[in-house]
Amino acid sequence: MSCELPRTMIHGYLDGELDAVRAAEFERHLEQCPECVTALESQESLRSSLQRAELYEKAPAELRQKVLSSLRPAAGPIPFVAPRRRAAVAQWLAIAAVLLLLLYSGWRLFPGLGQKNNQTALAAQIVDAHLRSLEPGHLTDVISTDQHTVKPWFNGKLDVSPPVIDLTAQGFTLIGGRLDYVDARAIGAVVYRRRQHIINLFVAQTGNSERRAAKTETMQGFNVRRWSEQGMNFWAVSDIAPDELAEFGEKFESALRANT
Repeated sequence: MSCELPRTMIHGYLDGELDAVRAAEFERHLEQCPECVTALESQESLRSSLQRAELYEKAPAELRQKVLSSLRPAAGPIPFVAPRRRAAVAQWLAIAAVLLLLLYSGWRLFPGLGQKNNQTALAAQIVDAHLRSLEPGHLTDVISTDQHTVKPWFNGKLDVSPPVIDLTAQGFTLIGGRLDYVDARAIGAVVYRRRQHIINLFVAQTGNSERRAAKTETMQGFNVRRWSEQGMNFWAVSDIAPDELAEFGEKFESALRANT
């Protein structure tokens, strides 16, 4: 596609993953972009063809009858349940209710546990976006080693343009940038190269200006280093060693502070 809009936007629109604002923006874009209209119609046609293809095999009647027979209870009178046993069942149900109440209370008293799970789920989506970018033609929307070319490209495409810093002298070569979609939200991705390894730096605006120290975790064989600074969340993802990814993050943070 020569259109600057990434293909993931089309898939997100078809799958209902875009929020109302992004969906409306995409529909307005369709009014002026015949290329995206053609791509969308092609995806819709492919989806309809797969649904009509009936790509399944019907189970033989003998197998269906055998499964149903195994699910039927054995013939005989309904067993009598003694009052004592009924009381025991009621007691266990009461215990289960208390446990559920304790779990709910713990979730309310310790919201950090839920927040940790949310961070893990978000990191998983970030890794998925990194994997998508490694497919042919998905890595960059703008290709340049010049930060003064890459940064202006984001203007008008996001609420806040991500900082773009040239770290070539430090061993991390800027190669471009793109728009990506994580958690049904458009974010910027600044792309670097370390030898033959790709580093995706995802940047999203946040309402919290508090600085959060970097943390590194490993997911699906990739290292993810995340931190927050100057009202932005950062996630650096790569298959380079954790210490090299930490070096990248530290040099980026240092240069960012020096430029502000």
